[in-house]
Amino acid sequence: MPFINVIVSGSPDAALSAKIASAIARLTTEHLGKDPAVTAVAISYIAPEHWFAGGQSIAAAGIASYWLDIKVTDATNTKDEIEAYIAAVFAGMSQLLGGVHEESYALVDAVPAAAYGFGGKTQEHRFIAGRLAAAA
Repeated sequence: MPFINVIVSGSPDAALSAKIASAIARLTTEHLGKDPAVTAVAISYIAPEHWFAGGQSIAAAGIASYWLDIKVTDATNTKDEIEAYIAAVFAGMSQLLGGVHEESYALVDAVPAAAYGFGGKTQEHRFIAGRLAAAA
C-alpha cells in the first residue's frame, strides 16, 4: 500500500509519466514485495532551471534528476531490500530519463503502522484484524 511521490526535472510528459509509474510500481513489487493493486504513484515535474544539485542548475549540467519518496509501513522491509530498491530505482530512472545526475535521491520512509493506512483503516488495524481472523 505504498504511496510513491516522484518529482522529475523537465516538462510535464504524460507518456513519460506512464512509463515512470509502471517501472516504479514494478520495482516496488520486485524489491519491496508491495502489492501493486494498492500502490499509488504521483508524478510531478520541475523545470530544470529551477532544480539545483551540486551547486548548479540541472539545466546548466545538461542532465536530468529525480526525487522519489515512498511511504511504507515500518518493519516490513529489510535494509538489504531497501538498498536493492534504491539501486534499482536509480538504474531505472537513469534509463528512462537518459541518464540522471548523481544527486538524484530516493527516500524509503518507513512510518508506524498506527499512523498510516488507506480506505479509512490503519495498517495496524489491518494487521490485528488479520491475526484475529487467522486465529478464529
